Amino acid sequence: MVSKVNSDRHPAKSQPIALGISGASGTIYAVRSLKFLLANGYHVELVASKAAIMVWQSEHEMAMPVNPKQQEQFWRDRCEENGGALNCHAWSDVGANLASGSFRTMGMVVIPCSMATVAKIAQGLSSDLLERAADVHIKEGRKLVVVPRETPFSLIHLRNLTALAEAGVRIVPAIPAWYHQPRTIEDLVDFVIARVFDQLDIDSDLIQRWQGRSKP
Repeated sequence: MVSKVNSDRHPAKSQPIALGISGASGTIYAVRSLKFLLANGYHVELVASKAAIMVWQSEHEMAMPVNPKQQEQFWRDRCEENGGALNCHAWSDVGANLASGSFRTMGMVVIPCSMATVAKIAQGLSSDLLERAADVHIKEGRKLVVVPRETPFSLIHLRNLTALAEAGVRIVPAIPAWYHQPRTIEDLVDFVIARVFDQLDIDSDLIQRWQGRSKP
């Protein structure tokens, strides 16, 4: 079950969070992230890339709608969550609100983030709405978090990630931990998601945080 947090901690919840889903394996990270945000009343502007639609089909053996309105209901059904506000965009709609620097957000998360998407963002290339939205967050000095899901990293991958880090992007690899004693796959996923939301100053309460070693 995804926990809910005290809304008093989040005075900026009126501003939306941009959620980008690229064509990397690990779409469960996107579902769990969206579930938490909607359960806690956030406004989410979501864009799934063309490759993400293909990966979803491969991982879940079911089609993801391309139509934004149909995709809204699709994601709510996957998350089993009717709260918050959700606005989906077609990957090709480079005229959407997310494409403009005048559209204010709390920040953007690309989860999972493919190495192709990392490379394009690092080089300032915007071939679709997800990449353009990420580019906007960098140029406007807003928070951008990417969650690469790849192994091993090649030297090219590392150089592209370094370029993003130098531009102020937060890099949160999809690497779970075990000190919180996970019991399920969701526990492992939620550890990564909690660290992602930490970068946006959102205290997710999804995991038990490290309190130091118990004294003998």
